[in-house]
Amino acid sequence: MEKLIYSVVISFVINTLICPFMIRYLQILKFGQNIRTDGPKSHLKKANTPTMGGIIFLISMTVTSLFFLYGNLECILVLLTTIGFGLIGFVDDFIKILKKRSLGLRAYQKIILQILMVAFFLFYLHKFLPNTDYSMIYIPFVHDKFKLGIFFVPFIFLVLIGTVNSINLTDGLDGLAAGVTVLVAIFFMYVALKFNNPLCFIAGTVVGSLLSFLLFNLYPAKVFMGDAGAFALGGFVASIAIILRMPLFLIIVGIIYVVESLSVMLQVFYFKISHGKRIFKMAPLHHHFELCGWPETKVVAVFYFVTAIMCLIGLSAFKFIS
Repeated sequence: MEKLIYSVVISFVINTLICPFMIRYLQILKFGQNIRTDGPKSHLKKANTPTMGGIIFLISMTVTSLFFLYGNLECILVLLTTIGFGLIGFVDDFIKILKKRSLGLRAYQKIILQILMVAFFLFYLHKFLPNTDYSMIYIPFVHDKFKLGIFFVPFIFLVLIGTVNSINLTDGLDGLAAGVTVLVAIFFMYVALKFNNPLCFIAGTVVGSLLSFLLFNLYPAKVFMGDAGAFALGGFVASIAIILRMPLFLIIVGIIYVVESLSVMLQVFYFKISHGKRIFKMAPLHHHFELCGWPETKVVAVFYFVTAIMCLIGLSAFKFIS
């Protein structure tokens, strides 16, 4: 427990120390956010707010994690997956800034890079962790495990790519993705601690880094995490859930990620079959509530509250298997 507290505190301190300098540096480089012209008009005032801030907490969590890896192969895999997806997001952000547009990598380019990252994840499991059956996953509220068998590989692709892109969709309001993911990271930190798994330290570094990042990312945000941060967080959340054999718990504790993605899929599907009609005023879901008249801070607070409640439900489900 003492080492776990150190992992949180050290990453918090490192992130807090480097954040002001990095924000200033991003401003000097003019790495400002390009705002979607078809988004809520209230967001236009956020133009030129420094983006790519995800590299800040990615640095702080990576540096801190090096003190707590202890050569643990599972910890190394989660860290590499987090960094790998973060680098994909970094390239996406850099193209947006370079081309001065709201779209960076093409959709097919993102998918190809994400598929390669998942392939690396599966290769690592096969090469370095062959004696652990990660296809045996826990079922919420049930004592028994379920073996995925031949569905393990496609399931891993779905979980990793789905989570990464879902968190990216969630990153649309000041402090939203970071705050929601802090709560999810705390859940997995607790679970890993109960399992006596060193992954609790990696989760601790994420918790500390994000708590510090929120000091600068809450409304009105001084910096955005960008795809570099959102993709990295997606890689972390999905990989730690898989290694702990709890990917199904993401449906519970990551309910905000799920509904944000579903709102986009439903919007697109209904728009096509109804020839131009919409279910929501705008997708992802957080924009719908904004256009319904909710202040941005209220939307974020409600999403935090929902995540906190679902994490408590997740802990109740965890008691069946612990």
